[in-house]
Amino acid sequence: MQNPKEEMDLSQFILSLIFIISMGVMSFLIIHPFILGFSWASMIVIATWPLMLKIQKFLGGKRSLAVIIMIIILLLLFIIPVFFLVNSLIATSIPLIHWFSSNTLEFPELAWLQDIPLIGKKIFISYQELLEGDGGELIREVRPYMGRTTEFFIIQTKNCGLFFIHLILMLLFSTLLYWNGEKISSSIRYFAFRLSKKNGEAIVLLAVQAIRAVALGVAVTALIQAALSGIGLLISGVPYWALLMIIIFFSCLIQLGPLPILIPSIIWLYWNNNATWGTILLIWSTLVFILDHILRPFFIRIGADLPILLILSGVIGGLLVFGIIGLFVGPVVLIIFYRLIISWMYGISIGSFLKNTPLK
Repeated sequence: MQNPKEEMDLSQFILSLIFIISMGVMSFLIIHPFILGFSWASMIVIATWPLMLKIQKFLGGKRSLAVIIMIIILLLLFIIPVFFLVNSLIATSIPLIHWFSSNTLEFPELAWLQDIPLIGKKIFISYQELLEGDGGELIREVRPYMGRTTEFFIIQTKNCGLFFIHLILMLLFSTLLYWNGEKISSSIRYFAFRLSKKNGEAIVLLAVQAIRAVALGVAVTALIQAALSGIGLLISGVPYWALLMIIIFFSCLIQLGPLPILIPSIIWLYWNNNATWGTILLIWSTLVFILDHILRPFFIRIGADLPILLILSGVIGGLLVFGIIGLFVGPVVLIIFYRLIISWMYGISIGSFLKNTPLK
């Protein structure tokens, strides 16, 4: 039998390295379709784990009932709103698809431009001159590309289908993670400890705190803002208020806030001679905007004692680099790197930064 302490020859080392790398690449390709759904499930379960434990305690320690309730909550907060949003977008897009695919493009008259104060008539005259002059040539240039729009909408429909598949996978993985949370948590902590005995477990706890800070400071704040904005839109009589409320929620998630939707709604009310409700919605929108700057820091402090500016920078940067999953990935990466730098500068462990984190 070969002594394991004997030096391995170069050819054996290279072949072993190629085998390990090949197995790693093949494993990644196999699990690649499930990565996004599993990542979302992990972030959601980590953020809502304390809530699940409280529900389980309230139900007398019955994990199965607690998991069912959490899945129902996820359905109400994620699946159903997204379904209505996509359904509304599809219903709105059908006339547009027929219009582009008909190859009978005709520019509208836009007579309402004349009603715009001060500049309306000038814009209308310029528009009519465009149609009478180069408008026909413009139509001939655009027409060959009109048939391609159907292909574009088919691709977007495919992307929507993939998105729903990822949502279903997210629910399935969330169920497994809720059910086996303690075992998975122990395995992750042990893996981190093997990587770094000094800071491994502390980094895991720091990542958990960052995820919960984002969940409370960003997601919960966005949910409250969307709900309050929806109430204001409903009361003031703005049409499609439910669809606008869902759009406001996603707008708040990506840190644009509710105003890009509320301000056009206010203008629409004034434009339709509803000055009273327009003023009421304006005041309500101002309160919602102010409330955002109060709730976000408060909820972030509840989730973790972490720099607010660093978390918000991570949210925006993560969204730009990684997409919607970057909402959580960005802050986690920035916070861990920030703590590593601080711990190296002052010669202290990362664990000294942490407060108690209920991840059992």
